[in-house]
Amino acid sequence: MNNKKIKSALVSVFHKDGLDEIIKKLHANGVKLFSTGGTQTFIESLGIPVTPVEKITGYPSILGGRVKTLHPSVFGGILARRDNESDREEMKKFNIEEIDLVIVDLYPFEQTVASGASHQDIIEKIDIGGISLIRGAAKNYKDVIIVPSKGEYAALTKLLDEKKGTSDEEDRLWFARRAFATSSHYDTAIAAYLEKYNQ
Repeated sequence: MNNKKIKSALVSVFHKDGLDEIIKKLHANGVKLFSTGGTQTFIESLGIPVTPVEKITGYPSILGGRVKTLHPSVFGGILARRDNESDREEMKKFNIEEIDLVIVDLYPFEQTVASGASHQDIIEKIDIGGISLIRGAAKNYKDVIIVPSKGEYAALTKLLDEKKGTSDEEDRLWFARRAFATSSHYDTAIAAYLEKYNQ
């Protein structure tokens, strides 16, 4: 059923708890890791090699961290259809590496609202890069696994332990469903907050 082996992963998360065991399992399975900022530092602290996203985009994190992963070299690697000859040719032309697994979570928007934070602080917790990674990887579930929150860590761990990082299309579809549910809940929370907000 269209089995795919995880060979590369992009990991960029807000919460690091529970991530260490997954990173170790990915490394043990020979998975090449890409990461950003604090997550990159966390992976390095485990003594595991990781490639900074900046190395594949050619850009540092800019605008106070608002823009890190929003780049064709990242999203091309996620959205490229592996069985599409034109996509493969463009990947080669622009030297874009495939990304088989995306592990991401979203800025804690609802928690920030509940804390009584200022409007500006709440707005800064509207995740852009993370939500885009979730949607992009979920759209391309035929080729990519998306882990949209730590709630899916157990399922990924099972995949790494029992299948050695190989997934079939039904596995990837399960993660995609979870991803769009996560995205939908997040956007609904933002819409609800803005609906109540008065300048």
